[in-house]
Amino acid sequence: MSKYQTTNSDAFALPAYPLIPSGDIRDQRKSQSNKQREPFVFFIMRLNLKAVMLVLTVAVVVITLGVYMRCAAFSFSPDFVRQFNRHHESQTSSAAQTSDALQDIECSINQEYSVHCKRDENANEVYVPFSFLRNYFDVSGAVTTSGTEVAKFNWMHSTAKVNLPKGKYDARGVFMYFENYNVEVRDRVKCISAAEGVPVSTQWEKRGYFYPTQIAQFALSHYSKNLTEQAPRVHVLEDGDGYQMDWTTPKTSNMTRIWHHKFNTSVVQFETAIGYESAISIGLNQTLDLLLSVDMLLVTNSSSLMVTVQNRDTKHSYNLHYIPADLLLSVQDSNIYYGLGASALNKWRHITRDLHIDVQKGIVLGDKRSPLKVRRSDLEVLSVAFLGIGFYDNITLSTSEHMAHFYDAAEWFVHNQDPKSGGWTNPVRRSLNGFAELSPGWISAMGQGHAISVLARAYWHSGGDERYLKAAAAGLQPYRVFSQDGGVLSQFMDKFYWYEEYPTTPPSLVLNGFIYSLLGLYDLNSTAPAKIAREAGQLFAQGMYSLKKMLLLYDTGSGTSYDLRHLSLGVAPNLARWDYHATHVNQLLLLATIDSDPLIAQTAERWKGYMFGKRAKHN
Repeated sequence: MSKYQTTNSDAFALPAYPLIPSGDIRDQRKSQSNKQREPFVFFIMRLNLKAVMLVLTVAVVVITLGVYMRCAAFSFSPDFVRQFNRHHESQTSSAAQTSDALQDIECSINQEYSVHCKRDENANEVYVPFSFLRNYFDVSGAVTTSGTEVAKFNWMHSTAKVNLPKGKYDARGVFMYFENYNVEVRDRVKCISAAEGVPVSTQWEKRGYFYPTQIAQFALSHYSKNLTEQAPRVHVLEDGDGYQMDWTTPKTSNMTRIWHHKFNTSVVQFETAIGYESAISIGLNQTLDLLLSVDMLLVTNSSSLMVTVQNRDTKHSYNLHYIPADLLLSVQDSNIYYGLGASALNKWRHITRDLHIDVQKGIVLGDKRSPLKVRRSDLEVLSVAFLGIGFYDNITLSTSEHMAHFYDAAEWFVHNQDPKSGGWTNPVRRSLNGFAELSPGWISAMGQGHAISVLARAYWHSGGDERYLKAAAAGLQPYRVFSQDGGVLSQFMDKFYWYEEYPTTPPSLVLNGFIYSLLGLYDLNSTAPAKIAREAGQLFAQGMYSLKKMLLLYDTGSGTSYDLRHLSLGVAPNLARWDYHATHVNQLLLLATIDSDPLIAQTAERWKGYMFGKRAKHN
């Protein structure tokens, strides 16, 4: 209703005042209005002021009562009232929860110490901090959000991954799930040796050394990637014949393409003065294709290959120098030096370098406290240059060179096998708690198995290169020699033969290393000629018999033991971390594809369940 309208007959009505004319009409009626106003003013002046105030008060009361009585007859719909009540109750409840916070309470943990918790008395609940639960139960968790969804907390007993086999294990195919490995990016890999083309480890010695197990994993990962990834993109820069680049040649330098009778192809011969300004070079703007391959022969100690790579984000440039020196890795400002070995002079050799890895390892060495992490996509190759005197041919940049890395490692195993023992020795000390320290020169059954897996594949893939087969066959010798005599063989309870990852005294009986040693035997048995295959097969069968008899000794009911030191030393079990436990599961799943004994598959499934919180039953 309008505020200027009365609502009923009880409302007080104001007297109607005459309108005052405007304009000419006002002038015409001025005298008449004055005469009419005089009696009215006289009447007002005579009113009693108290009476006026009383009337006004009564009017206000009457109007108020009228409005109230009118509105009282109106009511909201029942649905609206219910909806309003629910909304009100929700707000009230939320406000109550906010205002009535969870109560603080101390949680006594096994009567040994206390943890600060929260209590909801109404719901009869106690809330324990996840920071405590994570360490107490060895679990992990994180809050995640996806788009507009409500935040969710993900609880995980294990973040390790189980890799289900895609079919029966093939000794010529992918090695386990190693296509997922990226050995060269590991922090404990100092660099990839330019002289050998294999990783240099700092796992047990900071100076760096060649660790056979790591080298084999490097090889097997690249072999597996070659089978699972798309063919690489290859950009040929120079081959002396069909692909010829326009090289920048300073006046003090010269280059010519000459015919090489031995190779039956053209190669590039170069000679420059001393100093980077005299280098012959080609300018590039190459991204992503960061695998450099080149055949070259350097004649003098001052000769070198130099590649300039730029970080496109920071615009900082790095100069990678590959020089004929017995140097592993050295860094001076933005110059990163890799040694090809002093014996590299006057010899043709093929090198394959991952420029991203070479830059990253140089950055880490140059600033160990806070090294810059460089993404592969950030780098761009600006130039390739040669200094000194020498020859080069077949320069390419590609997205990957997996088989080149694989054969670099296979060659390392051929040339670095101990001719007496047939083993690939570890040149560092190794100390396991409770066991006698292993002196430099010890052999690992895991390293032997991995190396044999590499060589068996190299023998098959190369079409039967006897060098690889000979080295693999010689690698069987340590399996027949007891640990105390320099081999890897031990015996549990005087009846079960075991191949030791760490040849300790007493035996440590590490599970994952033993199974890897079995896979090497299986690979050689599947690829070698009959005599060698038979010997490898016998050692494999002997190991599988022991595995089946001893496997359940590693089962804790909620996880697995890394080794059996609790039996050999009489100490507490050495529980496997979840990543090692997952390795046990993955290994058994693979073995189940080549051995039908239900013990292997059933154990693998039970152990897989432990990773999702399952436990063995109580009595």
